[in-house]
Amino acid sequence: MFSKATANFVRQVDPEGSLIHVSRVNDSHKLAPMALVVKRNRFWKWQRPKYQPTDFTLSDLLLGDNNLSPGVHETDFLTYEGTFGDKLSGKLNTEAGTVSVTLEERGTSKLQSCFGKLKKEELDVKKLLRDSSDRLVNMQHVLVQQLQKRAELLAVVKERILTTNSCLVKQTKKQNCTFQGVVGLIGMLKSSIKASNNREADSDVSVEIPSGTVIAYSILELEIKRNGQYDICLQPGTIGGFEADVSVTPCPTPDSQDMVDGSQDMDLCPLADLPLSAQHVLFKGLQETMRDRTALSYLQCQLQDLRSDKSLGMSKDEELSDSQRQSVSAILDQLNPDSQSADPDRLKAAHLLVSAMEELPDETLSLLSESHPALLEALDTLMCRIKKSRGHLPIQCIPPLLQDNQAFPLAEQLLSTICVTLRRDTDRLWMETENKGFEPLLLGLIIHGLSLLNHKQ
Repeated sequence: MFSKATANFVRQVDPEGSLIHVSRVNDSHKLAPMALVVKRNRFWKWQRPKYQPTDFTLSDLLLGDNNLSPGVHETDFLTYEGTFGDKLSGKLNTEAGTVSVTLEERGTSKLQSCFGKLKKEELDVKKLLRDSSDRLVNMQHVLVQQLQKRAELLAVVKERILTTNSCLVKQTKKQNCTFQGVVGLIGMLKSSIKASNNREADSDVSVEIPSGTVIAYSILELEIKRNGQYDICLQPGTIGGFEADVSVTPCPTPDSQDMVDGSQDMDLCPLADLPLSAQHVLFKGLQETMRDRTALSYLQCQLQDLRSDKSLGMSKDEELSDSQRQSVSAILDQLNPDSQSADPDRLKAAHLLVSAMEELPDETLSLLSESHPALLEALDTLMCRIKKSRGHLPIQCIPPLLQDNQAFPLAEQLLSTICVTLRRDTDRLWMETENKGFEPLLLGLIIHGLSLLNHKQ
């Protein structure tokens, strides 16, 4: 909840800038000017980096007895109050062969962030450069040793945005979902199975954020040479890191972004080889996890650890509840149904799918988490056919489910969350997008992966 509030803040006040939102209240005290932050690049090029505050400052890393005293300029920033919410409403009525499905859903979600009057503290970079001009990094420091092995880099906190008074973050959710289905048995039995389910869920949670809490910050990366000399990367876009040691075996190159476009079936198909029971649990578990950004991030890190066969340093005090950990464990158990070593291709497929989920907006994930398998399968078919038709699809080639005037708006709503619009006239259908990033490709990959988990069911 705090992470969503700070992420919304950064998107509103600095959408194309350098500010990084603080995801955990517990990290606030670590983000003082000149504090060290670890920047971790990810497996795929389309993944945004992750940032992990440390317990050290630049002064702790430098040789010599004199502690650096950072110069800090403090100014008023702005007063901020935001309310973000969405409404989900849809009814799906369809009949195909022996299957009849009715799905009706209504829900609202609202997040209120009253951060109040904020202030900004900014590091005096010129003073820092003067005071540390003849200092060297202690290359034997435990933090440096650990980061060199992982090919991660260090950065210093340049500025931070803080609350000046205690404030509230409040989240309210209301949801009602009704599902009814009639499935006719195959053959001459002339029988049917009827299923009906109704779910209601309401929640109202408030968190008081104390005065002096950091909600966003920016960094300057460090370029560190093998002899301990270092430079602060002052120009925007300049990338730091440790000077390569030719005697050290390089880390594996991150997987190419090409995996997202053109090879989805090859990369994700190992998920379809799981037993049906495992597919069902995995599908439901992934939908549940998409509703919880913290659990989703934790799942992604666990899968990355399994693939690399090492821990990537997840914080031991990660703010996860027991139910969140159990949910993630249940998903991981399905990837290893025979109690043997997990198949590498299966882990890779799951990691690719979950990593794609983590990059999408909350609204998109919320809609995906509530989408019925029949709708996902129809969307998957639609997107594949549009791609093969090179943009325009004849109306008669639209999947039957999406020709229904009740189902088509659900597809439009999902795509609109990433600025993609479905257009159609009397003869054809096509997509128009304002999104120049990876999100349209990632959404297609996720829909395809979730559909694979239901292809036999």
